[in-house]
Amino acid sequence: MRPSLKTSAVLLTLSLALSTGAVSAAPMVTSLNADTAPQAASTTTSNTFTIELNGSAISGKGFQPSGAKEPLIPLRIVAEALGFTVTWNTATKAVDLNKGNIFTTVKSGENRYAVNKMNTTLSTAPLTKENKLYVPASFVSKVLRQTISVEGQQIVIAPAAEHMKESGVITAINTDGKYPSVQIKGTGTSGIVLNVGEDTLFQMADGSMLTLADLQIGMTVEAEHALFSTRSLPPQTPVYQITVQDTEKPAMLLGTEGTIESVTTSEDGTRMIRIKGTGLSETSQSEIVLRLSANTALVKETGEAVDAAAIVQGAKVIGFYGPMLTKSLPAIGTAWKVVVVTPQS
Repeated sequence: MRPSLKTSAVLLTLSLALSTGAVSAAPMVTSLNADTAPQAASTTTSNTFTIELNGSAISGKGFQPSGAKEPLIPLRIVAEALGFTVTWNTATKAVDLNKGNIFTTVKSGENRYAVNKMNTTLSTAPLTKENKLYVPASFVSKVLRQTISVEGQQIVIAPAAEHMKESGVITAINTDGKYPSVQIKGTGTSGIVLNVGEDTLFQMADGSMLTLADLQIGMTVEAEHALFSTRSLPPQTPVYQITVQDTEKPAMLLGTEGTIESVTTSEDGTRMIRIKGTGLSETSQSEIVLRLSANTALVKETGEAVDAAAIVQGAKVIGFYGPMLTKSLPAIGTAWKVVVVTPQS
């Protein structure tokens, strides 16, 4: 991945609650957690902590006030060392931090950290000391998404892994407005939404470059995206790179999600399926008869191939096809790809 992609992606468009799991695992925090942060050996005095970033000491120091659950660190020094832009917001009387896909706001005295439009709390509120704003050390992991640990009187910060790979079939593409996105592995509240940024890279598997406009619903892609996502349905996450796995790049595809009403065989031996459900775009059909040719790909939502035996009456599928259709009711076309939808457990 290009270096710039590691520090740049689109802002999430919905409420962001940093979660853990197969799709939305947070960076590992080896010994520091906002709820169970280790205390210094003594809580009767303020203890000083040195701060190490990527193996080198930084000029600022942390301290742990009496009774505090964890050390506090100087916000500006640490954030800027991590590559964040730090700005004083006169209107809100708060500090704004921004780096790629992360935007947060910190206000002295308020244990409410606005992270990409959602508020979260930590062990204590930020405080100002000698004209410097300090935040809990867990702010680095819970908000800035870096790996942090406390080793004696030293706070150690290291870069966290920034992305993971996930494959799936595109079911929706949003190119309108300020926040473009691509949805894969399902429709509606299923699957995952990949939020596209200015530095998101698009390409074919052979390395030839694409743009967002080249993507089509029905394409199978491999996405490199952030380790965290929203808790919305579907979850959303910044995407760094999208690689199309199909060797063919169709000019236009339509899609219909629904149930196979019937499976028939024409006189020339071609299998035909009738899908009744919902069109995935304005020009897609809500009911369609699709011919299954030798070139029709039969896959799961993840893009993995499935056996033709999965195409049976009653199966939930998404059929993708070109715009050349008969004028009959329902219209008839040739399936480019059929996704067999996995039943929800």
